[in-house]
Amino acid sequence: MKTAAAYIRVSTDEQTEFSPDSQLGAIRRYAEAHGFLLPDGLIFMDEGISGRNADKRPAFQEMIRTAKLRPRQFDVILLWKFSRFARNRQDSIVYKSMLRKQCGIDVISVSEQLGDDNTSVLIEALIEAMDEYYSLNLAEEVRRGMNERFSRGGVISQPPFGYKMSGGIFVPDEEKAGIVRMIFDEFINGTAVRTIASKLNSMGIRTVKGNLFENRTVEYILTNPVYTGKLRRCKGGHGRNDRFHEDTENIIFVDGKHQPLISADIFISAQLRRAEIKKLYGRYDRQAPADLMLKGLVRCSDCGATLVHQARTGSLQCHNYARGTCRVSHCVSLKKLNALIISRLRSDLADGQINIRPKETNSAANDTDTVSLLIDKEKRRLDRFREAYSSGIDSLDEYRENKSKTLRRIDELRASASQQRFKPETNKRRAAAPLDFLEDENVSEAVKNIALRSVIDKIIFVKPDNIIRIFYK
Repeated sequence: MKTAAAYIRVSTDEQTEFSPDSQLGAIRRYAEAHGFLLPDGLIFMDEGISGRNADKRPAFQEMIRTAKLRPRQFDVILLWKFSRFARNRQDSIVYKSMLRKQCGIDVISVSEQLGDDNTSVLIEALIEAMDEYYSLNLAEEVRRGMNERFSRGGVISQPPFGYKMSGGIFVPDEEKAGIVRMIFDEFINGTAVRTIASKLNSMGIRTVKGNLFENRTVEYILTNPVYTGKLRRCKGGHGRNDRFHEDTENIIFVDGKHQPLISADIFISAQLRRAEIKKLYGRYDRQAPADLMLKGLVRCSDCGATLVHQARTGSLQCHNYARGTCRVSHCVSLKKLNALIISRLRSDLADGQINIRPKETNSAANDTDTVSLLIDKEKRRLDRFREAYSSGIDSLDEYRENKSKTLRRIDELRASASQQRFKPETNKRRAAAPLDFLEDENVSEAVKNIALRSVIDKIIFVKPDNIIRIFYK
């Protein structure tokens, strides 16, 4: 008796004719009639998930992983219809071909019987094409319906923080509505976004998804016109509606049917203050972060996050504190921290030398791999700058400047690959470890960073004691 696996998928709870029980019942009857053994452990089910993308179906991916096991766990996969397997011809062809050729596993639809002749190949292809057409057409109809509903002020998204859903419209969640008003009030009266996020977290308040508040979470609330009784949507219904758009030309605004939480005057006041802050500190810097000798090495003693560069103040600050999720500020002058760490390194290497225990692996090869990864990262960054220019986000001058800086970094990294600082001796002799180059302005920060990473695992900065702890590799 051959062993079968069953794959069941439903897109929504409303598809009663496609319910998991009815699909499984049909598959069990087919298995019994055709002499297949169907163990309970080989029934894979995705509920409430579209068939357009196989990567987003966990049970489907688990079934594919099981199919690749040796010895083979099952001989066939039984489906209620081919559309349950995929509504995307590319996914269907790739996975069916892999299962049949590499695993010797066939895919059978219990309600769409195909013969063994050559014509069955054509029929199966036609079924797959019709399934994909149905999916695309349904998506277009749903999009058209959502646009029509939105134009009449209807709700087409989940309720934001401060609201709940009732009768198909947003209604105020009285407890959270007061918090929204507090956020606007404190911001208009001069409280920083990060301070507001920290206050909300300390009060035990969480976002709609149960997460901690961050700067961007507060910023989203401050820029969402839903709190004035408006609804917004990307033109054509495409794009993410929960993302704040500076370019209002691509956004449609309509009057909603829900009760406002704040007045239009309060919302405008918040936007005016945002504009003042933006004018004072400049727009968000889309340029690549500056290369630093200590980049990625220094950690916060309170939460363990990396200390990141604050270009405006020339300091380092805990990444999580800047987002509003860490309690303790770890702001420290980059210049002072550089000097402190170099001084500590000189103390540890008082005679200018250090005992290095070579690893069994080829260190030079490892260093080369590290540099190669950094170069690849810079190339990906270059691609993002190109996309930003193509999309109209960055100007031609900004693109040229960013491209020039990135190409210079790539050249420096390639040049550093030929240098072998802190190179371990295979005979465990003492190897020279000069430190003067760390203070040499002619040596790039990227090269200094690579050199430090070869011997330092991490540096913990303890605030408010202003203590550093260096952990060597």
